[in-house]
Amino acid sequence: MNDIHEITVDAVLENIPAVTDWVNDLLEQADCPMKAQLQLDVAIDELFSNIARYAYAPQTGKATLRLALLQQPAGVALTFIDQGKPYDPLAKVDPDVTLSAEERAIGGLGIFLVKKTMDDMTYARQEDSNVLTITKLF
Repeated sequence: MNDIHEITVDAVLENIPAVTDWVNDLLEQADCPMKAQLQLDVAIDELFSNIARYAYAPQTGKATLRLALLQQPAGVALTFIDQGKPYDPLAKVDPDVTLSAEERAIGGLGIFLVKKTMDDMTYARQEDSNVLTITKLF
């Protein structure tokens, strides 16, 4: 049985530290290795800030984070849920990281980095919600 926790907050940049602390408290209880915790912190910062900046613009809405502690294999599934504009970050083509910084298009590196550091990343539009789940095994 997976251990599931959930928090709903206003999708504003100012809530990133509180959400990160909430996740880290749960990860520490699960004996999550520091490297995985730091990678998850970067992912939270990127994904939550995208929701805060774009999902409801120019208004503000809510964002829910659902954290499931996985047993076999050990890990965590972190789901970001918002009722903002439909947006599938996985549909975007990965940036060409072989190009120099000057040659690359601006943006897109955050999602690319999250994809590279997580073991799995899925997106679904369920009813009127964006549901993005990242999974990190440890």
